[in-house]
Amino acid sequence: MGPLAAATATVAGCAPAPVLREPQVPAVTSYMAHALPEATASADVAGGVEQRFALDRDIPAEWWQLFHSDALDGLIRDAIAASPSMDAAQATLHAAWENYLALRGNTRRPGVDAQLSGTRQRISGALFGQPDIPARVFNLFDASVNVGYTLDLGGGIRNQLAAGQWQVQYQCFELEGAYLALTANIVNTAVREASLRAQMRASTDIVQIEQTQLDGMEQQLEAGVIAMTDVLAQRALVAQSRTALPVLSKELEQARHQLAVLAGRPPSEANLPQFALEDLQLPEELPVSLPATLLTQRPDLRGSEALLKEAAAEVGVAAANRFPQLALTGRYGSEPTDLRDLFSSPASVYSVGAALLQPLFHGGALRAKRAAAVDAYDQAVALYEQTVLQALQNVADALNAVEADATALRAQAEAESAAKESLDAAAERFRLGAVDSLTLLTAQRDYQRSRLALAQAQGARYADTAALFAALGGSWLNQATDLEVCHSGG
Repeated sequence: MGPLAAATATVAGCAPAPVLREPQVPAVTSYMAHALPEATASADVAGGVEQRFALDRDIPAEWWQLFHSDALDGLIRDAIAASPSMDAAQATLHAAWENYLALRGNTRRPGVDAQLSGTRQRISGALFGQPDIPARVFNLFDASVNVGYTLDLGGGIRNQLAAGQWQVQYQCFELEGAYLALTANIVNTAVREASLRAQMRASTDIVQIEQTQLDGMEQQLEAGVIAMTDVLAQRALVAQSRTALPVLSKELEQARHQLAVLAGRPPSEANLPQFALEDLQLPEELPVSLPATLLTQRPDLRGSEALLKEAAAEVGVAAANRFPQLALTGRYGSEPTDLRDLFSSPASVYSVGAALLQPLFHGGALRAKRAAAVDAYDQAVALYEQTVLQALQNVADALNAVEADATALRAQAEAESAAKESLDAAAERFRLGAVDSLTLLTAQRDYQRSRLALAQAQGARYADTAALFAALGGSWLNQATDLEVCHSGG
């Protein structure tokens, strides 16, 4: 069933309304122009495992557990329970649900009100055309029950309720979107922390290697083997390498602060686990939902669909406002002049009435409001179509990133290994006096770059794997929710 079918049936079953167009969803069977390989490339380093693409496979309920980190799993569970963003989304959902209940209570059932009042009046005989009759002062009490109900002749009330239901459903998907964003952000930030730690270790090792080389060169300078310019160049290299450490330390602390806030804790009081690439494992199998399944899996797509159906119901409301409205009223009570006779039968009164309202002329306002509702629906259609395209792009980008990351990591691992061998050889030959200091400095720079690039490539592969799960909609469809309102309508 298309995303408009239910809403169109609601509108069509009531007052005549404009024919609403269905959104144009691309009928694609794949995310990219080229076919996915069966598996990614592999590398003999942390995060270098071969990953197999499993088409049309459900995403696990708690997909982050595929990284096999108890610390990450525990942090996410704590964050779901303590995050203010989740609390805000839940409160917004409950507010939408209560507003819907209020609307349903005011429209689907008769309104019954009890009224009790008392007045003291002075009436002159002139009121009845008898000015000679002396004025009279008396008390008048009123105790009655009033009943009112509006018949839904044009379907306006029915469409109002439908719009309210779809607003509740939209807030449900907003809650699921907040859940997905929170879990994905925690995984990404933890991976970023792990990558920064690897980069800091690499930078520290590089500084130590270069410092060792500098110590040896200073001994050679004292022995008159090398020139002072060679030593100065090495000192500059060591100083330059040291500058990377404060930058990485700052970024690492910022990642830790972000993790604390995501977990609902102040950075100053957060007792967070530390994450390292060696403590994470890449999922060896990557579930890839089909494009048709994606439409029912991503919270943002389902939320956009709910807004589309809400807009369709609002068109029905605007159309119904141009047709007759029939209101029924009833009243039963008593109006004695003595409080002791408030509930006696001689003072009882009752009334039954009906009022039919047919709009005739409003200066084109009703027609304009219906046209505005149709335009708002067309806007919702366009936004839904754009959201679908963006979702397809997200998945295509994530799949391409995972595939490219694996190839890049393997190439970077090979480059790092070759650079390490080259540096070891250059250092040994320099010690023996077979090469000059420029050759050694070049080898050191190449190794420095390869170590840092390898750590970045490892982090990118973990992060883009998590991004693929998020792009596919995460696991919210498989989550057991305690919010029954999400399953009560729509």
